[in-house]
Amino acid sequence: MPACTLTAAAALAQAGAVVTMVARSEPELRAACEQIGAAGGQCSFLVLDVTDSAAVDREIGARGPFQILVNNAGMNRPKELVSLTDEDIDAVLNLNVKAAFYVTRTVVRALQASGLAGSVINVSSQMGHVGSPRRSLYCASKHAIEGMTRALAWELGRANIRVNSVCPTFIETPMTASMLADVQFRNWVTDRIALGRLGRIDEVTGAIVFLASEASSLMTGSALMLDGGWTAA
Repeated sequence: MPACTLTAAAALAQAGAVVTMVARSEPELRAACEQIGAAGGQCSFLVLDVTDSAAVDREIGARGPFQILVNNAGMNRPKELVSLTDEDIDAVLNLNVKAAFYVTRTVVRALQASGLAGSVINVSSQMGHVGSPRRSLYCASKHAIEGMTRALAWELGRANIRVNSVCPTFIETPMTASMLADVQFRNWVTDRIALGRLGRIDEVTGAIVFLASEASSLMTGSALMLDGGWTAA
């Protein structure tokens, strides 16, 4: 489970949300919910493969309606174009793009049926706005999420369902540790960040809580750039 998922869930629970965490690993989900509960938050979990459209419709459709959705499932396989396999392309697009459509579609159906307002928050990337070597596949997936965000903002706005994205730069997490252990790569990254440093998880989750709250009630179709200035160049 991405570290951002747990941190965002904990932050939303601390802000008063009743949280349902979704992932494929029951032990990780159970431990995360216990941690949130111990801190006074309300949390349940659902073991689910979000790339399975029928399962998403069945399992998420049976719960809710959910007024806040954080689409945070994602992966990256950084390779040059000529080295990408069909399996690489399918795996990244299935999880990064198609799963976001599946989950959002199910959640929005329930919101529309109930007449409730909602906030959809897509965890995108600065790579949804720029290009980068060895990331053509990842960039393609995140550019797709940015397009989805903008189109759905118009489609769902009159139903008071807001759709926004957060676009982080490289964040220091256990999942990026091995990549960033390469000093040459780390320097390449920080040289492109105006602040001269990597991001922290809390700098992403704070933006998620903001987009989930009434403090962002006039925002839809927006991309919050949490990139330390990378895209300002």
